[in-house]
Amino acid sequence: MGKVTGFLEIDRQVHKYQPASDRIRHYREFTLPMSDKEVEKQAARCMDCGVPYCHGPTGCPVHNQIPDWNDLVYAGDWENAIRNLHSTNNFPEWTGRICPAPCEEACTLNLEDIPVAIKTIEQAIADKAYETGYVKPQPAEQKTGKKVAIIGSGPAGMAAAQQLGRVGHDVHVYERESRPGGLMRYGIPDFKIEKHYIDRRIAQMDGEGVTFHCNVNVGVDKPLDELLAGYDAVLYCGGSEKPRPAGIPGTQLTGVHDAMPYLVQQNKRVGGEDIESVAWPSEPILAGGKHVVVVGGGDTASDCVGTSFRQGAVRVTQLDIRPQPPEREDKLAVWPYWATKMRTSSSQAEGADREFQVATLEFIGDEDGQLTGVKCCEVDEKRKPIAGTEFVIRADLAFIAIGFAGPIENGLVQSLGERLSTTRDGRGSTNVVANDLDYRTNIDGLFVAGDVRRGQSLVVWAIREGRQAAHAIDEFLMGSTVLPR
Repeated sequence: MGKVTGFLEIDRQVHKYQPASDRIRHYREFTLPMSDKEVEKQAARCMDCGVPYCHGPTGCPVHNQIPDWNDLVYAGDWENAIRNLHSTNNFPEWTGRICPAPCEEACTLNLEDIPVAIKTIEQAIADKAYETGYVKPQPAEQKTGKKVAIIGSGPAGMAAAQQLGRVGHDVHVYERESRPGGLMRYGIPDFKIEKHYIDRRIAQMDGEGVTFHCNVNVGVDKPLDELLAGYDAVLYCGGSEKPRPAGIPGTQLTGVHDAMPYLVQQNKRVGGEDIESVAWPSEPILAGGKHVVVVGGGDTASDCVGTSFRQGAVRVTQLDIRPQPPEREDKLAVWPYWATKMRTSSSQAEGADREFQVATLEFIGDEDGQLTGVKCCEVDEKRKPIAGTEFVIRADLAFIAIGFAGPIENGLVQSLGERLSTTRDGRGSTNVVANDLDYRTNIDGLFVAGDVRRGQSLVVWAIREGRQAAHAIDEFLMGSTVLPR
């Protein structure tokens, strides 16, 4: 906890943003950092709540010791706060920027809508770690002689690689794209997290003995059996990248795209890379001067909105089939769990028109096959169309952002066929079968973690799974492990 009476004396403050009119002119991060003293005051608000749900099963998936490092920051002991935070989270500068902060939803002070600014404090601690030189390679003192291959360099793969490298294993990470980072690098816009934060961690892991092999598509360019034969264990962290099928007529029209190719393209442009890729279409997708419609109400849809504005879209409309949520949730019914309530992302605040309780019926095009509009209608509480409510929104460009349904097509899972056990979850996603205790698949020596196992989820959940899978692999190889779960 922080100061005993801090929550009574100090108002909640979080990072401020650059004005929307300024930030849409660039792709850089636009948060305005708080001073150390301001952060220390926010940490002082952490109260003696008895049961800190913020770092329990309803709050932080990696179990960050939030009250502990809040108290350390309040006391000005940034060094130990940094050490404490890194003991549970390999990459706090990532989660401090892009995690939706279920910890704040679970904060006891959220019962009064004034939770501790946990996410802001976490980012400040992580950034302070770089300022003070804490983030440096921590190589193992002794090597074990064991070799581990990790397929995929997203948050799960990176977390597992760092943990396994630090206990002395020879770790090799195989990445399909030209640079490591997975969808952290290519799926999340730079205005939410600049990619030098990934590059810094890669440099740290290079110093810890982790080897990265890019432009290698395991299951396509390199058979899995080759890795299984050459390594003592293989961990698959391929992610969930296959777009959920929309079932909307007209998706073949020019101008209609799934969300992820659009985001990947722009991230590659910002990163100075060629947009051509083995996994994504290479024709340019640009929103400049266009009317844009985004189908979907989640984070990926919001990222499309923000990217469209930065490319110069004339108008952006976001369609959500769900009813408009209440401004304030029923605290006694949902706390400390994640609540359904009206939330406005920074991208939506840049000028998006939001339509709720609206179904997308059809994409409409001209005789040349070019998208011209999106036909919609209102729906009832059961998401059934209401007769007579149809309307058309002008659109030159439309993005479908309704989630993901499993690993990318024509990849590792498809190459293995029936050899690898998969299942479909309640959301219709195809996931590789493994439990969250040993993370082992039905193929001897093959482990799996992250979205490809649990389905589409948060970066913080991927980090948790990567750390726990590293624990399981180290125990599998050595008989025991000192790695935390």
